[in-house]
Amino acid sequence: MAPVNEQLAYYSDLFMLIAALVYAVSFILFAIDMATSSATIRRLEAELAREAAADGRAAGAAVDLVDEDMDYTGNGRRPVANVAVAVLALGWALHAFAVVARGLAAHRVPWGNLYEFMTTGAVLITTVYLAFLIRKDLRFVGTFVTGLVVAMMCAATMGFPTPVGHLQPPLQSPWLVIHVSIAVLATALFTLTAAMSALQLLQDRAEAHAAAGEQTWSFLRLVPSARALENWSYRINAVAFVMWTFTVIAGAIWAEAAWGRYWNWDTKEVWSFVIWVVYAAYLHARATRGWTGTRAAWLSIVGFLCIVFNYTIVNTYFPGLHSYAGLPG
Repeated sequence: MAPVNEQLAYYSDLFMLIAALVYAVSFILFAIDMATSSATIRRLEAELAREAAADGRAAGAAVDLVDEDMDYTGNGRRPVANVAVAVLALGWALHAFAVVARGLAAHRVPWGNLYEFMTTGAVLITTVYLAFLIRKDLRFVGTFVTGLVVAMMCAATMGFPTPVGHLQPPLQSPWLVIHVSIAVLATALFTLTAAMSALQLLQDRAEAHAAAGEQTWSFLRLVPSARALENWSYRINAVAFVMWTFTVIAGAIWAEAAWGRYWNWDTKEVWSFVIWVVYAAYLHARATRGWTGTRAAWLSIVGFLCIVFNYTIVNTYFPGLHSYAGLPG
């Protein structure tokens, strides 16, 4: 077995910390964009009024600034949010280098313990978010996504620091690449939908206040309607659910190869199945039982909280066959 490349491991740790700081800057910029949303809205409304006047139309009192397909009316120029996205992309590049360097230093895939899983998960969440930004303007959810990524990076670097090392024998299998990579990607999609569901709850309440003629948080005018958020969350959750189903199946096949049984009632296996059940219930209730609106949003959030519990509390405090967190005993 090749020795660990200590120099690459050092650079991996260094760039991981730098990436966390850059992500924090992006989070602050997204938060500033939220705080200055009133000025952005006034500018957009002024642009729409000028366009209406040029076309000989009467300007409406309340114009929808974003449609059901999450496309913005007007040019959607938001300088602070644009800088936040650019900084986030820089953080992603530094982070991706750190993750790849760690894998090269250990001569294996970089997700053999809880530290590596969380840092790889964070870079995939950022990757998914930036990829969606190419097609859809999701700057409105940037504060939520970057906030979670910063929390994951802080938890990994300060709460679960693990030196670069070789894999434990049960993890030395091709199924590690298949099982864990799909699980991390599914988790990244579930993270995005959880953020959208949280915004859906806020938007639903704001729409109710607006209908009653009450003042609402101005930033929410730059957020798609609660219905649009729900529809997009449902679509993305459906894709992520298929990935999670594959994760559970691949895990069972790996368990049979490693321990001689497809199912061992290990705590992590049970919670992975609980997550599957929650999202299956969400999709079924949303599609056939008319569970729309806040009930669907809460069920999506509950599913994500189960994922957080599975990868933090279960990994840390519940010993079992999957105790590979890499934490000191």
